[in-house]
Amino acid sequence: MRHDRFDVLIRGGTVATATEVFKADVGIKGEEIFAIGHDLGRGDREIDANGMLVLPGGVDPHVHIEQVSANGILNADSWESGTTAAAFGGTTTVIAFAAQHVGMSLARVVEDYSALARKGAIIDYCFHMILADPTEEALTLDLPKLIREGHSSIKLFMTYDRLRVSDESILDVLLVAKETGASVCFHAESSGMISWMSKHLLAAGFSQPVYHPLSHPRLAEADAIDRLVKLSALVDHPIIIFHVSTAEGAAIIRRARGDNLKIFGETCPQYLFMDAGDLQKPGLEAAKWMCSPPPRTVDDQEALWNALDRGDLQLVSSDHAPYRFDTGGKLRNGDKSNFKEIANGIPGIEARLPLLFDAMVSKGRLGLDKFVELTSTAPAKLFNLHPRKGSIAIGADADIVVWDAERRVTLTDETMHDRTGYTPYRGREVQGWPQIVLRRGKVIIQDGERHDEPGSGRFVTRSRMPESTGWLASHVAQHMASLK
Repeated sequence: MRHDRFDVLIRGGTVATATEVFKADVGIKGEEIFAIGHDLGRGDREIDANGMLVLPGGVDPHVHIEQVSANGILNADSWESGTTAAAFGGTTTVIAFAAQHVGMSLARVVEDYSALARKGAIIDYCFHMILADPTEEALTLDLPKLIREGHSSIKLFMTYDRLRVSDESILDVLLVAKETGASVCFHAESSGMISWMSKHLLAAGFSQPVYHPLSHPRLAEADAIDRLVKLSALVDHPIIIFHVSTAEGAAIIRRARGDNLKIFGETCPQYLFMDAGDLQKPGLEAAKWMCSPPPRTVDDQEALWNALDRGDLQLVSSDHAPYRFDTGGKLRNGDKSNFKEIANGIPGIEARLPLLFDAMVSKGRLGLDKFVELTSTAPAKLFNLHPRKGSIAIGADADIVVWDAERRVTLTDETMHDRTGYTPYRGREVQGWPQIVLRRGKVIIQDGERHDEPGSGRFVTRSRMPESTGWLASHVAQHMASLK
């Protein structure tokens, strides 16, 4: 019998990590996990987890919170509401976006978004830097400095007129990332294909949201991912493809990884649980189900599940992009809005883990350890948050969720705690629900109530990958060797 005294003791639960499942107590001192074992002693606060699962808090590596779109639309969530919804859904760390638009200083953008998060977040957070204006100043001064300060990931767009960057600029950014140890993530769709299809659909009068999937042809994703694989290979630097939606996209990533290229992929619940038929709604109602890339087919869902099972794709994020169904959000141009004018994005920060738990654990799709891996451990590792985040291990932050694996909940618009006003998953019943959520050892969600204040979440500094040098010299050496 151990006689340690802990600040918090989670007693008698079934602990799950990405590699094993076992029954144990978890003892917390301060903000960290101090001990894992049997009969650990006493806690100043004890949580009875008998019959419950004890899992690491979710890490959602792709969320849009209090972000202004390139079209000037502020999404529905503040940092308080967005991170509150995340916490109720079992997520304890998010990676959001500091979104630069053309003409903006990247350094100022990051500081402005950081100020909003410091004021409102109730869970821990960090940022991907959206780079829409890769000027010489941004590439040579701002990016290296911000990466040194712990903002070690960048997002680039291959589509959208106000955001997309050229192939040459992508190479420039990849080289800076290689030299400074940052990761680079992509929205991978062919801009030309989307613009061309949209132009012809609108000209023919097919303007309602139901036609949105046609405006983003599946070939646009495959073309863009294929091009990115080649760009990544040229610079020899890892890339991460966000929100893979098609079987073809997943297959390209699989082939690239089979060729030992450093390509990683993410998908989202909207591509695992929704399809284009979900947009078959009257009038503008379908705008609530509009996101980019759009949901595809049931066959694509199956291909993506298989890709997750094989390890071709490593992450499932929410891509939470909340826009209200009004003129301040989705319907900026009122009842005359066409699919090209409607803000793209759906809420999902709270529903992500319950949907995946239901499918993977309750229905037995991939299992409990794979659930932990895809939703916590893998994103923490890929974005340099591990071992502090993403696992239940001694010395890690005590970000822990006690799950009731038997509880059944029907998702409704009223169930969610974000400020969008609707969920695209309404009416779905899930089995398994987070009952108690701890962030760094403090209970922040219990009995359906929040127990901490805005601003209690912290910015998490992320380490850089090892720096690479001699890129050009290596290429020259390879070339000269090939001539011999």
